[in-house]
Amino acid sequence: TQVAAMVAGFGEQVGYETLVRKIAGAELDKSSRFTDWSRRPLSNEQKRYALADVTHLRDIYEHLSAKLDASGRRSWVEEELALLVDPATYAIEPEEAWRRVKTRSESGRHLAIVRELARFRETFAEHRNIPRNRVIKDDAILELASTKPRTMEQLGRSRRLPRNALKGEIANGLLAAVKAGIETPDDRLPSSARPHGQAPVNPALASLLRVLLNAKSEELGVAQKLIATSSELDEIAAGNYDCQPLTGWRREAFGEDALGLCKGKLALRAKGTSVEVFEV
Repeated sequence: TQVAAMVAGFGEQVGYETLVRKIAGAELDKSSRFTDWSRRPLSNEQKRYALADVTHLRDIYEHLSAKLDASGRRSWVEEELALLVDPATYAIEPEEAWRRVKTRSESGRHLAIVRELARFRETFAEHRNIPRNRVIKDDAILELASTKPRTMEQLGRSRRLPRNALKGEIANGLLAAVKAGIETPDDRLPSSARPHGQAPVNPALASLLRVLLNAKSEELGVAQKLIATSSELDEIAAGNYDCQPLTGWRREAFGEDALGLCKGKLALRAKGTSVEVFEV
């Protein structure tokens, strides 16, 4: 429902409550949201709250379905849902997880520690079926790669680690990862977090791509985040054209113009309160 709403012009990550108000013309009573749902029997207010969460779904579905058919974008939603239910979308090899951590350092030793920490985080999170950020966040990985703690006492000085990472299995795993990164042989040090052969990000081009994305989002009435993320725009600005915004429906909505802008075939100009794309 949320994906269809984002394609149909309802903005970024629109919630059910907003859709009910805008489409069904009703208001939801959320007063029971934070009550104790483990107690039995449920109160009448809780029952009404639970029913309200599905009562208007048919009206919302029919409205969104009609909008998608009218705009010819049903295939966009079907393509997006196929990605969301494909297990491969969420599969990350622990050995490659470090490439998703943004770091400005080009030091091979620093990157080796980042690689080992990211590998530990990915493996730990996968085995326990928890989000990776529940283990440690990216900023904590970068901090540890800089401070290189060797003992529990040194690890405890970290400002960015959550409490659960300062002891037990996570703490031991972090120290082992830092040690492995420090002891990585020189001939096995990573050279860059960027894919092989990829140039550095062109900041001016990245800024232009953001302007283009905003213009296309407004023109099409499709949420920006659904078309391309900030990191994906940076990839394109760095010359990496093997990314999601340049495939499928996104290529039609944004990608072709993005490539034209990168190759100097298209340009942007202000027109009143909007921005338009024109051929050079």
